[in-house]
Amino acid sequence: MEKRIPVHMDGRKVYDIVMEQSFGQLEEELRGMNLEDRKICVVTDSNVAPLYLEEVERIASACCRKTEHFIFPAGEENKNLNTVKDLYENLILKKFDRHDYLLALGGGVVGDLCGFAAATYLRGISFIQVPTTLLSQVDSSIGGKTGVDFDAYKNMVGAFHMPKLVYTNISTLKTLTDEQFSSGMGEIIKHGLIKDVAYYEWLGEHGEEIGRRDLSVCEEMVLVSNRIKRDVVEMDPTEQGERALLNYGHTLGHAIEKLADFKLMHGHCVGLGCIAAMGISAARGTMAEEELLRLKEMMKRFGMPLTVSGLSADEVIETTKSDKKMDSGTIRFILLEEVGKAYIDKTVTDDEMNAGLSRILA
Repeated sequence: MEKRIPVHMDGRKVYDIVMEQSFGQLEEELRGMNLEDRKICVVTDSNVAPLYLEEVERIASACCRKTEHFIFPAGEENKNLNTVKDLYENLILKKFDRHDYLLALGGGVVGDLCGFAAATYLRGISFIQVPTTLLSQVDSSIGGKTGVDFDAYKNMVGAFHMPKLVYTNISTLKTLTDEQFSSGMGEIIKHGLIKDVAYYEWLGEHGEEIGRRDLSVCEEMVLVSNRIKRDVVEMDPTEQGERALLNYGHTLGHAIEKLADFKLMHGHCVGLGCIAAMGISAARGTMAEEELLRLKEMMKRFGMPLTVSGLSADEVIETTKSDKKMDSGTIRFILLEEVGKAYIDKTVTDDEMNAGLSRILA
């Protein structure tokens, strides 16, 4: 299976997604970008820095004029404008100009924040994604969506800004907690649900190998998810239509995530949102109850929660109405015609959401 996935926009290649089982090829990739006269600032968090910063900074140092690093405290609560301000100040003091690079080393919080800083510092500088969590490898590192949270509104401030390279070292999955790994499975299952029934079936068939993090199987899984997301993003880079399908499970999932004060993993919230959304389809008669049971069984197998407690349906529904995916006061809901085929629907009522939420609220 090809380990290099080109991503095109408007008929031209913008960057490659490169898959390896180590950081061994990162130097070659960076050398191919002609960075000899550039500075690179490696942006990472306090969890990832002790694991990979030294190695990645050493590799980058061999390819550019100078490297710096910026480490911020790990956690969604630090994905905000205050941290971005600190990063701007660091870049200004280190005299980074618009020809220099940022390198995001970490999970989705690091990638989103670093990408947003790159999109806005000096009206935009280049950046590289080196995702280290399953969630970031299959989702947030691809497609150029960047952003930070604002007063508990997730990703409310952001920009579309494509990376120059996505370099995935699949072996970093070995250092994740079980909870972090299963969170990534939320987005992976979603990819199968919206676009690829064969992939969805494959995930069920390879549950054991995925669960023990067999690197060859995980590599194939991440590559297929990358292709699915790449194909959608190429058709609709700024989410005017088709790309919205990637939000399956996110409308209710983001509301749950916010109301839980971001203490639940993002992928777990997406998974819960997928159950509720499929419950809406089942109530409309377009999806069989057996399909919903199969989804729940798969999620359970991958260690994902099937219910959430302490929330009311009314507050979840109300929170969806402040979501950035609203369109002229109407919620753009993503539903399934069948597994592998999603569509945008603007007719979902509060009563339907209530019924969908009854499937997951304990």
